[in-house]
Amino acid sequence: MRIGIDGRLWNETGVGRYIRNLVFQLQAIDKTNEYVLFFKKGLKIKDLSFKNEKWKIVETAIHWHSFEEQIQFPQVLQKENLDLMHFPYFSLPIFYNKPFVVTIHDLIINHFPTGKASTLPYPLYRMKRIGYDFVMQHAIQKSQKIIVPLRAVKEDVMQTFGVPQEKIVVTYEGVNTKLKNQKSKLQEKSQNYFLYVGNAYPHKNLDFLIDGFVDFKKSCKTDVQLILVGKNDYFYKRLHERVAKMQRTDIVFHHDVNDETLFSFYADALAFVSASLMEGFGLPPLEAMSASCPVLLSDIPSFKEVCKDGAFYFDPMQRNTLKEKLTFLYNLDHKTRARYIAQGLDRVKDFSWEIMAKETRAIYESSISL
Repeated sequence: MRIGIDGRLWNETGVGRYIRNLVFQLQAIDKTNEYVLFFKKGLKIKDLSFKNEKWKIVETAIHWHSFEEQIQFPQVLQKENLDLMHFPYFSLPIFYNKPFVVTIHDLIINHFPTGKASTLPYPLYRMKRIGYDFVMQHAIQKSQKIIVPLRAVKEDVMQTFGVPQEKIVVTYEGVNTKLKNQKSKLQEKSQNYFLYVGNAYPHKNLDFLIDGFVDFKKSCKTDVQLILVGKNDYFYKRLHERVAKMQRTDIVFHHDVNDETLFSFYADALAFVSASLMEGFGLPPLEAMSASCPVLLSDIPSFKEVCKDGAFYFDPMQRNTLKEKLTFLYNLDHKTRARYIAQGLDRVKDFSWEIMAKETRAIYESSISL
């Protein structure tokens, strides 16, 4: 079988991490099928060396979410004579007429459609949203199988689009534990900060997180900081401006950190905290737990499915509950902290990129037989 994988988002966060781990694991476990990996031309590809001779790279200048993706990308794919194509992101060419599977990581845009999560003028955003809806409907209807990272996402897709449950397959993602034994190299490792890692899109609810942290600081006189780690884009810049107006020196931003530094942030934090209103799989809580960091999360279905009893939870609509949980974690005794860390480490063992890749390979093979 000759399988294509769209790797144009290789260097992106989130979906890119999913693609990278899927490709690395498939190279190791599948010596039978042939693979064609489609890359964005000019990508700086780190740590990519194929030891499996059944893999081929095809470069293309075609960007995702573009007119060229719809018109030209099908021609690029057709040249490779594929038995099956895997689009690991919903953005795909609607004129590609051979069998494919698609990974849908979440339906956040469907539930947060106000345009606040876009830098475009509202009329242009509406046009983009119409295009999104059309492509998503096509992906849902025409795919052989739909891969999702959680049961919560499966339920959402079923309810939103009326998809039969047998068409959707859940494959839990993994967590990178290679850095687990890395010694912290940061100077600020006094375990005197709460940590958030991720983007700053509106559904991440970071204004709420900041306000809850300020409430905590008012009630608990301490020099604890809130550290936010993520890509310095339009949304983070808005947060920078807000924090500057508040004249808060205890809210600190770090951008473009490498994996070693990120693990140090996790390992040395009082706790990882997220007030997100909706998530797909959500890797940061698992990464935090793998670094023996307590986790405090909004009580949304995806977080509870992934972390179970390895995390503390709060209502992301009630600031007082966040303040109370931050205070609780700040005053947490060593024995209770150790117990929750152990529960988190146990939960992390349930997630494996290798298992995810094996399950994905099985989906490929079952899709061809449909």
